[in-house]
Amino acid sequence: MRKIDLLSASAIALIAILPSAAMGQGQPAPTGGSPAGTVPVGQDSGFGSDIVVTAQRQAQTLQEVPIAVSAFSAEALDAQQIDNASDLQLTLPNVTFSKGNFTGSSFTIRGIGDLCVGISCDAATAIHINGTPLLATRIFETEYFDLERVEVLRGPQGTLFGRNATSGVINFISAKPRTDAFSASGDFEYGNYDSIRARGVINMPLSETMAVRVAGFYLNRDGYTKNTFLNTRIDGRDMYAIRGSFRWEPSVDTTFDLMGYYFREDDNRLRIQKQVCQRDPTGTLGCLAGRRDPARSNTNSSFTGTLGSREFLAIAGGPTFAALGLNSLYGPDAYAGYLDSPDPRVIASATDPTYFTDELQIQGRLEHNFGPIKAQVTGLYHKTKVESSQDYSLGVGNSQGIIPGLTALSAFAANPALANYFRPIVNALIPNGVNGGVCTSLPEETGLGSFGGFKRCAATPLAFDRSNQRTEAWSAEGIVSSDFDGMFNFLLGGIYVENKLSDGDYYVNAFPIDYVTGVLGSLQSLGGAANGVPPSFLGTPFFRNATPEFKLQSYGIFGEAYFDFNDSLKLTLGLRYNNDQKTVRARSTLASFLVPYNQTGTAYDSPYFGLYDADPVVPGVQAEQFRNRTFDAFTGRAVLDYKITDDNLVYASYSRGYKSGGFNPAVQVPGLTIPDSFLPESIDAFEIGSKNTFANGKLTLNLTGFYYKYKNLQLSRIVARSSINDNIDANIWGVEAEAVMRPGPGWVINLGASYLNTSVQEESPFINQRDPSGGDPNTVIIKDIGAAFNCVVRGPTAAAAEAFVTAANNAINASRGLTAANGLRGPQAYPSDSNVGARSGAFSQCSTLTTLASNGALNPGGLIQVVDGIGVSIKGNSLPQAPIAKFSAGVQKTFDFSNGMSFVPRVDLTYTGESYGNIFNGRVNRIEGYEQVNAQVQLNGVDEKWYLRGFISNVFDNNATTGLYLTDQSSGLFTNIFTLEPRRYGVAAGFRF
Repeated sequence: MRKIDLLSASAIALIAILPSAAMGQGQPAPTGGSPAGTVPVGQDSGFGSDIVVTAQRQAQTLQEVPIAVSAFSAEALDAQQIDNASDLQLTLPNVTFSKGNFTGSSFTIRGIGDLCVGISCDAATAIHINGTPLLATRIFETEYFDLERVEVLRGPQGTLFGRNATSGVINFISAKPRTDAFSASGDFEYGNYDSIRARGVINMPLSETMAVRVAGFYLNRDGYTKNTFLNTRIDGRDMYAIRGSFRWEPSVDTTFDLMGYYFREDDNRLRIQKQVCQRDPTGTLGCLAGRRDPARSNTNSSFTGTLGSREFLAIAGGPTFAALGLNSLYGPDAYAGYLDSPDPRVIASATDPTYFTDELQIQGRLEHNFGPIKAQVTGLYHKTKVESSQDYSLGVGNSQGIIPGLTALSAFAANPALANYFRPIVNALIPNGVNGGVCTSLPEETGLGSFGGFKRCAATPLAFDRSNQRTEAWSAEGIVSSDFDGMFNFLLGGIYVENKLSDGDYYVNAFPIDYVTGVLGSLQSLGGAANGVPPSFLGTPFFRNATPEFKLQSYGIFGEAYFDFNDSLKLTLGLRYNNDQKTVRARSTLASFLVPYNQTGTAYDSPYFGLYDADPVVPGVQAEQFRNRTFDAFTGRAVLDYKITDDNLVYASYSRGYKSGGFNPAVQVPGLTIPDSFLPESIDAFEIGSKNTFANGKLTLNLTGFYYKYKNLQLSRIVARSSINDNIDANIWGVEAEAVMRPGPGWVINLGASYLNTSVQEESPFINQRDPSGGDPNTVIIKDIGAAFNCVVRGPTAAAAEAFVTAANNAINASRGLTAANGLRGPQAYPSDSNVGARSGAFSQCSTLTTLASNGALNPGGLIQVVDGIGVSIKGNSLPQAPIAKFSAGVQKTFDFSNGMSFVPRVDLTYTGESYGNIFNGRVNRIEGYEQVNAQVQLNGVDEKWYLRGFISNVFDNNATTGLYLTDQSSGLFTNIFTLEPRRYGVAAGFRF
């Protein structure tokens, strides 16, 4: 059933009355005096070389701008079926787009994308609305409507735009009110997946100097993905947006614009499409490094798989408590024998996703011409919220294996001597008995979870995550520019931005976490009973990476000087000072401190919060951290351009880009050395280009070549359940070509092509999470049973390393009164196709192995080493999401009829070449090249007062992967993938008057 709430219904009503302006090829000309898109439909549908852009903060035709910029008029957006961010990247050279693992996304331009993950990361690709930066926009989720044009600037913006950007800028220019005439237009679309979309606009003059414009869209469709477990459709859409604009022109020299925008989505959007894994039978890695199969990670490798195992509980509490284990490290796990569908649109999940986001933008701008001097002041208020939850593993495992552990728990709870310690676990997690289902903590702020009554119960164990974020920002920018008759002109400006994030949390909840935190907390408090420790669980009973506050205060001062030496030769010199102050309060908790079972309020009110116990079972940092740091830099550009003729321009430029650094979170695993912060990025970019129009406009051809020297590129990896950012150096070079041909009346052919070469220059070795052995065969990969991360035992030979691990595990067993039958065992061999350097892996305790390695009896000659991992060189590797080649082509033909009507068929083809989803490259990280074909036909009425359209996108239903995200070792190293949208088709009708 489709769910339409009152706000959505209101939006439909508004759009039905005020139908759209960005409505296909039958829309009115854009507003605000811009000639963008005014080319009549049936000729070239907005593919004009005379599109006016503001890529240099002044109105210039596209062919006059000496930088690499692509522009789409409103007509071109509709003609190429560009409805959203995923569509926008298809026809742009050296530009890709992919969703992110949490609630974000990444536009990658020329190999530079948002590889930094974290609250304090800046975007590499800056998103602007009418020239003003949006720091946390949801614009990548919304549909495009009522836009005058979209500008995509490739390359670092060293002077003019926003807070600077290392990869480029995407600038959305909204249509402005017009005072010359009343107009309205709209369309309605119906397609497969029961998709309904409506868009509309009304433009109303209020006087000769004032006008208002109201536009909106509504989209509701069923999900692309089938959940076979619940027999539901998920990844649907239910969203709308409304934009209102007001323009006042009290004189020919003064213009005041006010814009308000609201977007809302409430549906079951999936953040990731599928999980893939080459299953590891040993459980020490979870997933192997050879392939991306449609399989599930071995859950014995996960945090809950190790801590909830019979072997760990026997070591932690003694043989008596082994019966409480939910699994054996050496036995079948929850996904043993699990068969997953290879279809990325089919999953099995015990819970459906939930997704809510909204966004508010209010922008005001005042412009005045003082003769040859023009001044502009712009203010923006921006507020966003996002709340998302979905199945963490996208699968339903076998729950029968946990029955013996639950039965043992019930027996412990019935023992009068132990009841106070184990009865609270039974009451919280299995209130209806062993066979009556289990309960999982809700991802809530008190940190008490199931033990405080905040839980969700189901017949099968649940595992889900939650990501939420609230941001509020405002900015003010002033620009003064000149238009003198002489050779010299200038532009001066300044911008201040303040952004505040609150409630930036990420949770992972799972029944085994509840169970483990209860059992381990009871064991630990039982051991401390003589010292007055009450019966307790380990808080929090879920993973919570909490950021109560992040604040950014940023300002920039910039200017450019323009020297027109003659009618042909021009020099541009620009300089900018950037200053970014970042402040963060954050903490990360998971089974980190004792919380009495009778605790009220929050878990953080526990007397044990923020303290280290004398011998904690799972040590961690609980105290909230406060950090503050300022980053600043000078950037700029120099451009020399020369007009060979009025239709042929060549240019050469240098620009320096900058992106500020940030903070790494605290890691819960002692002994791991993680840098407190990561450094700012900087980039030196050299570019040459040529913009040409031939044969009286029949051919437009733009060519670009570039070379980047990149320093301290920010790159994320997951360590101990936290996103850590490192810095690396890289070189990038490439070429781009864009062309529009008009070979005859009614014909338009657009072409784009690019080649990209990215090469990491970093000399320092990095540990590959997929294979911490670094390819060394004389190693054993260890899964630490306390924190579920991996370490490595390295010996002179593989046999020597394996013998040491066996002897060390026997020593650990003996110290606890165990044997290999009920304790730890020796290494297990990896399969031959594992693509892992070590020939075997083992469960053990990394800290204990380190201690035992100093024992001469176990390690004669000191030839055995225990290390976090063995780094490998990534020098020469390609950057992630940087396809080597990309090609696009579109062709349309307008057939004009004698009665004034016209018929326009169009086909678009895009090919995106091979790339990698991870800096370590290799087969397991390779993203194969893919193609997408779109097609449509449109019948336009007389004077283009109405139209009918039939369309199909992704004609061949390509489910190609667009991006990868490798999870943590404590989750089992599975890979989340992101894909193209499936084939869509439908019909649409529109009108205008």
